[in-house]
Amino acid sequence: MKALVLEEKKKLSLRDYPIKETVGPYDVKIQLKACGICGSDIHYYLEGAISDFIVKEPMILGHEAAGVIIEKGDKVTGLGLGDLVCMEPGIPDMRSHEALDGMYNLDPGVVFWATPPIHGCLRETVVHPAQFCFKLPQGMSAAEGAMIEPLAIGIEAAKKAAIKPGDVGLVVGCGTIGAMCAISALAGGCSKVFVSDIKQEKLELVGCYDKNIVPINTAKVNLHDFVMKETNGKGCAVVFEASGSPKVYPDFFRCAKKGAKVVLVGMMNGTVPFDVSFLSIQGIGIETIFRYTNCFDRAISLVNAGKIDIKRFISKVFKFEDAIAAYEYAAAGHPDVVKVMIEL
Repeated sequence: MKALVLEEKKKLSLRDYPIKETVGPYDVKIQLKACGICGSDIHYYLEGAISDFIVKEPMILGHEAAGVIIEKGDKVTGLGLGDLVCMEPGIPDMRSHEALDGMYNLDPGVVFWATPPIHGCLRETVVHPAQFCFKLPQGMSAAEGAMIEPLAIGIEAAKKAAIKPGDVGLVVGCGTIGAMCAISALAGGCSKVFVSDIKQEKLELVGCYDKNIVPINTAKVNLHDFVMKETNGKGCAVVFEASGSPKVYPDFFRCAKKGAKVVLVGMMNGTVPFDVSFLSIQGIGIETIFRYTNCFDRAISLVNAGKIDIKRFISKVFKFEDAIAAYEYAAAGHPDVVKVMIEL
């Protein structure tokens, strides 16, 4: 079938690729309708690797997707032919210790789309377990469905933050995931969320989403001074580090109030400095996230209820036949772009 293939670092092709997938009794076959371009896709495209995950042979990209069910196994219930669904891209072994412990995202044997050597879903059709497919409500588009995957990361971060109604939050980093953390924090109960970055265009885009999101350009102002002034010297109850940049460490911790919860969302290579004594004295708790668990249904419900408007973060749409151009555009790092979407 036709697929977008990463042949090697910085070399893409849109070509027929031989894939044989059988629809099992608990599987569905999906005709792809939309697929977003993730930062991890761009890392594989430009660098050929993320940490220990190295592209050693041609790999189909894409893991943020939605499509229409065109075939289903005889044991599948709750989903029917013609249903528009989005798909959770990781398939864990539900018998693993991690899955049985409620942390299926940490299963070391999880099969995750577009993570070497696993092929992604930017192709005409894909077979997936029905258990990890989620029917989209009437009126929700395939492009919105493809946005559920990055939104799920924001939802997971909000869960880990254990937000209390009225909390003031801070998100460090205003890329796609930072934006998802900010809107998820609001939906989760924050009364106000500060968002910091050095790119004014991204800050303006996220700042326009809601009057209770306050952008901070740290190229112009000191983050700690700004936050402390706005919170009467208390700091923020929940802090999300979503930049993945070692440059923000350890200063952003000083923006957290005593007893705050800090969620480390951004991934990076290398190590960063931690002042354990400071964190202990301040009573700051640290959480990390790796993907998500049981967040897709929550994300869909929030979008369907009008609590989150995900459409506003789809910056540019390309057709499948222009997928290579879409990746080149996304890789250029336009400061006013959040999500580049490919429609099939």
